[in-house]
Amino acid sequence: MLEVNLIKIYERSFREHRELPALSDYFKKESFSYYEMAKEIAKVHLLFEKAKIKQGDKIALLGRANPRWCIAYMATITYGAVIVPILQDFNANDIVHIVNHSESRLLFVGDNYWDVIEPPQVERIEAVFSLTDLHCIFERDGHTLTRFQRDITRHYREAYPNGFSTSDIAYPDIPNDHVCLLNYTSGTTGYSKGVMLTVNNLTANVQFAIDEKIFYRGSRVLSFLPLAHAYGCAFDFLCPLAEGTHVTLLGKIPAAKILMEAMREVKPHLICCVPLILEKVYRKQIAPMLERGAMRWGLKIPLVDKTIYSMIRKKLLDAFGGEVGEFIVGGAAISPDTEEFLMRIKFPITVGYGMTETAPLISYTYWTGFKPGSVGRYLRDYLEVHIDSPDPAGVAGEIVVRGENVMAGYYKNDAATADVLRDGWLHTGDIGTMDDDGTLYIRGRSKTMILSASGQNIYPEEIEAKLNNLYLVMESLVVEREGRLVAMVYPDYETAQTEGVGDEAIPEIMDRNLAELNGLVAPFERVSSIVIYPTEFEKTPKKSIRRYLYQL
Repeated sequence: MLEVNLIKIYERSFREHRELPALSDYFKKESFSYYEMAKEIAKVHLLFEKAKIKQGDKIALLGRANPRWCIAYMATITYGAVIVPILQDFNANDIVHIVNHSESRLLFVGDNYWDVIEPPQVERIEAVFSLTDLHCIFERDGHTLTRFQRDITRHYREAYPNGFSTSDIAYPDIPNDHVCLLNYTSGTTGYSKGVMLTVNNLTANVQFAIDEKIFYRGSRVLSFLPLAHAYGCAFDFLCPLAEGTHVTLLGKIPAAKILMEAMREVKPHLICCVPLILEKVYRKQIAPMLERGAMRWGLKIPLVDKTIYSMIRKKLLDAFGGEVGEFIVGGAAISPDTEEFLMRIKFPITVGYGMTETAPLISYTYWTGFKPGSVGRYLRDYLEVHIDSPDPAGVAGEIVVRGENVMAGYYKNDAATADVLRDGWLHTGDIGTMDDDGTLYIRGRSKTMILSASGQNIYPEEIEAKLNNLYLVMESLVVEREGRLVAMVYPDYETAQTEGVGDEAIPEIMDRNLAELNGLVAPFERVSSIVIYPTEFEKTPKKSIRRYLYQL
């Protein structure tokens, strides 16, 4: 158990950075300084007292990430209650299930999300508050909280008759073993579980970011990953606010044009993203440019190639605002061709690895020390990592983890907890290898591994990575059908249209891709056929394919 405490970290940060901007809504142009954010948190604490919320009570949170989403979250954990953030991509049935399963008493919600929920469906919810301005939009019994919120300014002034000062930014002592977050997974197995994360779990992630100086006073972050997901929440919200960073919220990944406009305006110092963003930039803009005659020849000439790479690097960095010190890619594997090119031009990219159950970080290395194909070094000061293999460096095995980041268990699900937590070790379900210095390499998921007829382990993700690099392949999924490997492919119809390739030509192109693919993989990994899939594969909010939907 750590000695440092997350709630005290925020207490210090909000005081020290009171005059700095903390939260901004990019679209509404609404901003809160650290001091203004602390005042709003104090108002929510008054509401909790009026609602008789106790430490350990659950508060649900659903909607587009905006400053009040962050304020509701921060107010809950600094009060000692348990926040239950719900991914906005969940359907109405899943939302109702999570609210009820978590036994949440209050709900903070975007107005349009409340429209799809009927009050009788969530009988435990005592009141609902709008993330637009925190007014009460539903109260089950009477109008006490409705009236209280209507007069919140008066109640706030009565509570702080001499004004709200930095000395009033004082939160209760909440022990590190206290559960403060109930995070429902959006995994690829189709089974959503409530991950119980403690103050200690979040502290370990935040303190690691402080140790590594990932954020600093006055730095800027543009947040577009879902904050209800562990990755976005930790590195676009919780860690930045511990160090005086200004977080500008987009709410979700917008159209590419809007995203790049926001990058140029905000000029972020750090960008956390999923691989899809960089892969699209590489495939749509960089790769075609490299194939042009003059460029292709120039890259074969020493010194000229370095000049070209330097030009591309600067152009890319300028497109992302011009002040980015590092891109942290997480949530899924990045394609090898994209990673290889970005590292060749010395683009500041690194890949992190983790899961909701570790709040989320397991491994990360600053980009200058990042090894190609890896997911960085595990967090030695906070975790132990073991590869369940006789030769961790050469033979892949399951990655198991224990330490400060590891969850308390799954809420009201002892069987699932016992299945993954054994003698304190978290069995991740990921298969990988590890260098002597603690650098991890992910091969695939244990649940997706295919055993060949000859007893060889086949990791479909590795085959998919090669297939996704081939012509007109947007994304792919390799599955087993009657003892043979079959690849489902969603073609890149946009590129096909741009290049004048008709739909009738795509099957022949995929046949050529199949032949090329089988020349790139081991004999036991060869794919028997490619099946053209008509639509994009259904994905989780972190853009991982929901593989279970496509298994026969």
